[in-house]
Amino acid sequence: MKRSMLPRGTCVCVALILAACSSPRSNFYTLSPDSTLDTSSVPLGVSVVVGPVTVPELVDRPQLVTRVSGNEVKLNEFSRWGEPLKSGVADVIAADLTRLLGSPRVSVSSQTVAGTEACRVRVDIVQFDSMPGEAVAVDAIWTVRVAGRKDLLTGRSTVREPVQGADDAALVAAHSRALAAVSRDIAAAIRRSPPG
Repeated sequence: MKRSMLPRGTCVCVALILAACSSPRSNFYTLSPDSTLDTSSVPLGVSVVVGPVTVPELVDRPQLVTRVSGNEVKLNEFSRWGEPLKSGVADVIAADLTRLLGSPRVSVSSQTVAGTEACRVRVDIVQFDSMPGEAVAVDAIWTVRVAGRKDLLTGRSTVREPVQGADDAALVAAHSRALAAVSRDIAAAIRRSPPG
């Protein structure tokens, strides 16, 4: 019985083609609270609920969206959020407020029974831009409803945070730092007008 053998060069070509066909590995990212926030202020034992949080439809998707130019964005199929962006933003702001207010009673709206909070924080993110290797830009309009008061505390935080690296992890870290700046503004407003 005679065996048919492929020439060695053909085997190498087939191996290279198969290697080229393998898809890149997906990476998943989450926002994180800022562990460097100043917690030296007097603790304010207030209950705060964060939510709802809205984000622009452009970035409300699993893929990381980066800005290429003024009118062009890129969706990275292999760099994705590990959770819905709205949830991630709410979780990070709640964790940052816990540190800034010195209160263990800060949560997101999905974890709280309505009406049990002293302050309810709504955050509308109107800009969540990512420019790789350069900066991120976050523009947030926020409202704090303090129990027992008719007037709302309102503010707008516009933050541009440099990216300290060229990869997507550095981009996500910059967004986390930008959201910490938003949290500082919200915490300052609550401290100026604490619940009665």
